Formats: sequence, structure tokens, C-alpha cells
Amino acid sequence: MKAIVYERYGSPDVLQLKDVEKPIPKDNEVLIRLHATTVTSGDWRVRSLNVPIGFRLISRLVLGVWRPRQPILGTELAGEIESVGKDVSKFKAGDQVFAFSGVGMGCHAEYKCMPEDAAVALKPSNLTYVEAAALSFGGTTALDFFRRGKLQRGEKILINGASGGVGTAAVQLASYFGAEVTGVCSTSNVELVRSLGADHVIDYTAEDFTRNGETYDVIVDTVGTAPFSRSKGSLKERGRLLMVLGGLPDMLMIPWVSMTSTNKVIAGPAAERAEDLLFLAGLAQAGHFKPVIDRRYPFEQLAEAHRYVDTGRKKGNVVVTLEHDE
Repeated sequence: MKAIVYERYGSPDVLQLKDVEKPIPKDNEVLIRLHATTVTSGDWRVRSLNVPIGFRLISRLVLGVWRPRQPILGTELAGEIESVGKDVSKFKAGDQVFAFSGVGMGCHAEYKCMPEDAAVALKPSNLTYVEAAALSFGGTTALDFFRRGKLQRGEKILINGASGGVGTAAVQLASYFGAEVTGVCSTSNVELVRSLGADHVIDYTAEDFTRNGETYDVIVDTVGTAPFSRSKGSLKERGRLLMVLGGLPDMLMIPWVSMTSTNKVIAGPAAERAEDLLFLAGLAQAGHFKPVIDRRYPFEQLAEAHRYVDTGRKKGNVVVTLEHDE
């Protein structure tokens, strides 16, 4: 099968289209023939080792000190199950599914094996493969942080970076959960964020949310520009900062924040839960959640998709499509 492989960290130039061995499903696995995958900010960071302050050495220890242990990036997919292992009971050949491989990656390829109990779910019938491929990364990240942050109906929430992959999911989900949503984004994305259900939108090029006197029960920082030191004045009593992206110095402050204030900072990797995919699929089927697609690229141009994601200007999600010879 064809896969996009990288054997060293660096720019998108390290990505190469190669023929690799097609995986064979184990007894508890399904073999998925991909129709679409995505390039996320996570793929960019893993490929380039452009990580928040303090995490470069840790990232090398986890991902591979000298070269990547997993040479195929990609955490999201949508496709059709081609075959199943003998112990699989939840899925059958021909099922249309979407899946989230998370830290296991490996989705930038024509085929991917996944355990049936992993984050795999039937594709909502009202979504295309392109849309379904982008359901997982932003949606599961937002859900996990909202769960840990105990977001409640009627609370005021501000989402910093509201036009990105996680941000566009967070705006829709927070609105669905009944919060009063304020999104922060650039001028060109104001209308997009408003269309997703934000009650208020702040153009950060014209207004600094930390200086306008408004306070919030929850602040979500998806881009790493609103650490507690900057946003604490915008949190209500017992307010929570959900730090989706932050450096090691910000993480080390978390116990101190808990000891010296009524506020709470919640950070760390989002959990990967199969039930979250089922929840997102249900919302999408009911029309309450739909991934925002910015650009699409053919599989052979996946490196170009990385170059676009590297600019930091994507709106929502960047999807890569795969064509198969019948």
C-alpha cells in the first residue's frame, strides 16, 4: 500500500510517498480502507518537533530520540471496513466508519488496522467521508476538556482560538451544552465563528479580551496565548482555565494556582475514549455538530497540506482524500 512516511524530524520536505506493507488485521481488529484523513496541528508539531516550551526533550523521548518511532503520521480517518478479524463482532466488511488513532497515529496511509474496541464508530449517514474524517481530533479534545472542566449550562465560556480545529469544535459543543459562548479569532474569521453558534465574537486584532472588563466561568486556550498569568483577571471566582496548549512553565504553575486562588487550571493530553466518537456521531447525525473544512488535498499532495497547516492560518480542518483503483 502507499503511505506518507517521514524518517527524520523537520519541514514538510521530510515527508515521502512510499510503498509499505499492507497491514493484516489481528483477531480483534478491523482493516479500514481509507477514503479521507486529516492534517492537524498535532501532526505539524510531531513532524517538526515544534512543541511548547519545555517539552522538546520529553517529546523526543516519547516519539523517538534520533528518528520517529512511528514513521506514519495522521490521527483521523474515514473509510470502509475491508475485512475483520475472527473475534470481531461490532463491525463487518462494508461498514462505513470513522476513527481516531490518537497517539498511535498511522492514518496517512491507504489502509489502517484498528482494534474493534478502539475509537472506531459508524460514519453518520448525513456526513461525507471528508466531513467524517475531521470529526475526531477537535471534537474529542473539546469534549474531554469540557468534562474535566465541568462546564455547566448557562455558564459563560470564552474560547481563545475559536476558528481552529479544536476551536470550531469547542464553539459548537459549548453552544450545544447551553453555555454562553464568546469566541476569540482574527478579523477574517469573525463571521465563521458566529455562524457556529458563538453568542459573542472578539476580533483579537481590535480588542484584548483580558482588558475589556468581562469575566468568564471558563476560558479555553486552544492556541497557547492565554496562560493563567494573562487571563486570570478574566476568570470569575472559581473560574477554570482549560489549557489545551501550554508550555512546561505554565504547567508547573498549576499547583500554585490551586493553593493561592479559587481558580483552577486544567491541562494535559486529552483522553481518547471510544464513547466520545459515538457521542459526536450522534450529534452529527442529529445536525448539532459538523466539522468545518478549510481545504482538501489529494493524498499525493499531503506535504502541501502540511505546509498550509504550518502557516497557522487554517480555519477548522484540513482534509486529505484518497482514491483507490478498483
